[in-house]
Amino acid sequence: MAPYGTPENSQTAVVMVPLPAQGHLNQLLHLSRLLAAANLSVYYIGAATHVRQARLRVHGWNDSGTAAAAARIHFQEFETAPFQTPPPNPNSSNKFPDQLIPAITAAMSLRDPITAFVGRLSADFRRVVVIFDSLMSYVVQDLDSVSNAEAYCFRSVSAFTAYAIYWERRGMPAVAPGAEILREIPGSDGCFSPEFLEYTKHQQGAKKIFCADIYNSCNEIEGFFLDLLEKEKSTGADKVWPLGPFNPVSKLEPAGSACLEWLDRQEPDSVIFVSFGSTTSMSDEQIREIAAGLERSRQKFLWVLRDADKGDIFTGDVRKPDLPQGFEERTKKQGMIVRDWAPQLKILGHLSTGGFMSHCGWNSSIESISMGVPIVAWPMHSDQPRNAVLLTKVLRVGLEVRDWSSRDDIVGSDTVENVVMKLMACEEGNKIRKRARELGIKVRESTIVGGTSRTKMDAFIAHITR
Repeated sequence: MAPYGTPENSQTAVVMVPLPAQGHLNQLLHLSRLLAAANLSVYYIGAATHVRQARLRVHGWNDSGTAAAAARIHFQEFETAPFQTPPPNPNSSNKFPDQLIPAITAAMSLRDPITAFVGRLSADFRRVVVIFDSLMSYVVQDLDSVSNAEAYCFRSVSAFTAYAIYWERRGMPAVAPGAEILREIPGSDGCFSPEFLEYTKHQQGAKKIFCADIYNSCNEIEGFFLDLLEKEKSTGADKVWPLGPFNPVSKLEPAGSACLEWLDRQEPDSVIFVSFGSTTSMSDEQIREIAAGLERSRQKFLWVLRDADKGDIFTGDVRKPDLPQGFEERTKKQGMIVRDWAPQLKILGHLSTGGFMSHCGWNSSIESISMGVPIVAWPMHSDQPRNAVLLTKVLRVGLEVRDWSSRDDIVGSDTVENVVMKLMACEEGNKIRKRARELGIKVRESTIVGGTSRTKMDAFIAHITR
């Protein structure tokens, strides 16, 4: 992205308030980079462990323009209430990552420190813009006490998912023309745990002081549903700002790790990337079935096999999932196992990557869309089942592994083998890959000068620096 912004922008400060979970931390850190490129001073805040986590894992920031922007991002660490860091439970009947609840709940103690911090900034800047995760509404509800502060709510999900939830809460009335797909979307059953729903009550009960919604999306992906959200004022806000994709979309330098070097030796579009994000913990039985299915498919694979995050990723032991005996030796020419944090953006942007077996978290989904890579959709919890419908039935850039109604069943190796073969070695997969590639081009073009996403970003910056 070409540099933009004016010296006058230095009169506005931006404060980012992310939820302390990887998919949320990462999206707002990428947005911080974009706003810092406009000569804005950005303050990214949170508990020390979560600020460290976000900085350690960010990738795609390897160009000179990004380096200059990064210098304008200030990381502000606060102490939160102490919290426990239980390990994830791979055998839980509900896949929601309840092990993160203590850390997320502890972040509610940031309410007074954040209000005080914004108050101090307000003395040095003409305007302080606070962009907060919708799941952190509780901690920013006192910002109306700062006269020159204004708040914007970041919705970490797709507009499609946000509208589906809004429609469901209204009792599923008659759908707008063009939105008939809503009738095929799975409900919220199995998406969340009781503990998380209890946490959300605090957020929903907080004072609503924000003036607009922000989405990590763009018109090329889901303009129809973005328009519906704004037209129907689904959250009470008058304005919707689609500023995505937040992640870098330019060609990334494919270097720096063994898995990228391995990809360099493979044929174009020949590898399926298998990764279920930072909140999925699979049972040993399910891992064995995936291994058998990948092996029998005879397709090249790059499999990130690691356990889900804890509330503090820097403490305690980490479970190392077991593979079938001899699997890695038998498949050493076919695939590669990665057990550490992987450079996902670079993998998705690599010419050898032809598919992505994913949990369909929005962070991963929009990265895959922007890189033009089709998805094998295997949702686990939260917004993921609805994102899977967007990917497979609306955008038609993916295939489903199974229906959400069968979420409690082990996915057998035959199913894994068949869906991998369908995407990677069949004509149907070639058509899906073509659509994904074309959509990726449109999304990337939207970020250049004159593109719809870039135009929205320029307008947003002009608005907050007015």
